[in-house]
Amino acid sequence: MPAAAAVSGGASVSGGASAVVPPVYVVGGGPGGLAVAAALGAYGIRAVVLEKADAVGASWRGHYDRLRLHTTRRLSGLPGLPIPRAYGRWVARDDVVRYLEQYAEHHRLEVATGVEVRRVDRAAEGGWVLHANGGRAPAARTVVIATGYNHTPYLPDWPGRDSYPGDLLHAGDYRNAAPYAGKDVLVVGTGNTGAEIAVDLAEGGAARVRLAVRTAPHIVRRSTAGWPAQATGILVRRLPPRAVDRAARVMRRLSVPDLSEHGLPMPDTGLYSRVLEGAIPVQDVGLIDAVQRGAVRPVGAVASFDGGVVRLADGDAIEPEAVIAATGYRRGLDGLVGHLGLLDTRGRPRVHGPRTLPSCPGLHFTGYTNPISGMFRELSHDARRIAHAIAEARAHQDQDQDQDQDQGPAPAPASAPDLR
Repeated sequence: MPAAAAVSGGASVSGGASAVVPPVYVVGGGPGGLAVAAALGAYGIRAVVLEKADAVGASWRGHYDRLRLHTTRRLSGLPGLPIPRAYGRWVARDDVVRYLEQYAEHHRLEVATGVEVRRVDRAAEGGWVLHANGGRAPAARTVVIATGYNHTPYLPDWPGRDSYPGDLLHAGDYRNAAPYAGKDVLVVGTGNTGAEIAVDLAEGGAARVRLAVRTAPHIVRRSTAGWPAQATGILVRRLPPRAVDRAARVMRRLSVPDLSEHGLPMPDTGLYSRVLEGAIPVQDVGLIDAVQRGAVRPVGAVASFDGGVVRLADGDAIEPEAVIAATGYRRGLDGLVGHLGLLDTRGRPRVHGPRTLPSCPGLHFTGYTNPISGMFRELSHDARRIAHAIAEARAHQDQDQDQDQDQGPAPAPASAPDLR
């Protein structure tokens, strides 16, 4: 089991011979937060992970049953511990959770569960104060925010939505097809989640599955002749977008059939151009076949609800018994750090990884991009870069402090603030 940490008050963040050095606080016990904590440990820097749930990997525990990593096991391991070969090439949800538990235990990470950080403020003497549930307010000069890309479910406020009498839920609440056997179901959204849920419903016995499409997605084969799509993403991620767009068009014509006659047209914009806008290609895990067979039927985007009738943007009207909205997530950072002036107009951090804003020194972010090269892989790289930046910053601070104190004693390590 990972080491339990407890947090009650705040350790001093000021210098001086009698000062203590508080740990780096990492907010979020998902793969990004755990990776940063482990990478810091490799530098001998103490990190305490603050997780609001009762265990690490909480968001992964809540995903739908059939979910697997769309990136390969070999390219998805976090720093210091590969994913076990026994988990297969495409790692299942439960095995991802098991791996995160093993990761925290392997690195003996200090994880304080049940601690929800609700606001980060500047400390009077420099550094940061974390305002958490239970009146707790630990302080540190360095904080890493890793609450995750998929943090707050987003459900559009469609006109008439509240008048719909059927089951209406966000994809984050979907687990499997069993409750929808024999039912007419509309899935809204053609990202990876919407596409996979639609296939799951079709294979799981739903009477009819329709997929509402607002913007035609780019669809890629998860693997072609043993070569994973992720590997291609790694190779092309630094090339000019137009060059990648052209190459992707050629690859699509060679590997993916035109589904226009089935209601799923070719995208208007290039694949990598869409990636830069935040839209990752859909990896085919059965959608192409399901659409070709008519098991999943694409329809227009949802415009409004009128009682049990769902009106579509193309003028059609349908009457599904259930609507599952795979409409994405928001970062959920506004209440946490929005007042610090470091979010862009879409609520994302203006800097991430090892970089910090001059106005917010010591405040790092990880996991708020959606890279074509794979989330776990980029979280690993981010973790190493963040740890290196923090180690360098601490070395400079220690040198400055030694000069100020005329070779006086260095600050003593802080004991774990009591988080109970």
